[in-house]
Amino acid sequence: MAPQYQIRADYDRETIVVYQAYAPAIAEPALRAGHFVAPFSFHRMTWIKPSLTWLAHRSNWATKPGQERVLAVRVTRSGWEEALSRAVLTTTRDRAALDRAAVHVQWDPERTLRGAAENRYSIQVGIGRTLIRTFDEKWLVGLTDLTPRVRRAAALVRDGQPARARRLLPPERVYPLPRELESRLCRGS
Repeated sequence: MAPQYQIRADYDRETIVVYQAYAPAIAEPALRAGHFVAPFSFHRMTWIKPSLTWLAHRSNWATKPGQERVLAVRVTRSGWEEALSRAVLTTTRDRAALDRAAVHVQWDPERTLRGAAENRYSIQVGIGRTLIRTFDEKWLVGLTDLTPRVRRAAALVRDGQPARARRLLPPERVYPLPRELESRLCRGS
């Protein structure tokens, strides 16, 4: 796998953690129920990201309107890999294939704690509406609210303490993709 296009994640033998940021109106009912419920939309693509730093940057450290709550979404590795097996890279020239795909994958520059783009990429996975119920009902193992930790890390970064901020974030290591998925999705997009 090209070092610039490696999936880095918090995972164990059975599960992987991906992250999403939502408005409180979506996050709070989901946390109470232990899975996604209305007003979460099951009729549009939802994007999941295994890089907490990337998501923290994207949500402006849980302060961007509509992204004030950061959730750790623990899903089965089998579900994660099933999603990836159905994915089409958003950079494909075959627009019809992308339009038909149940899952979209794109690679965006990973971010430092201060928000600078790195010379490696983080995967974003869009679960299409044909798979969202499966994602919620079969793959999802648990939800955790990371908002306080993300905001504390942001405060530490602002105070010039990035090492302390980094310790608040879960360790992410290279995820071992099956070879066929690696060659299709991580070949230097």
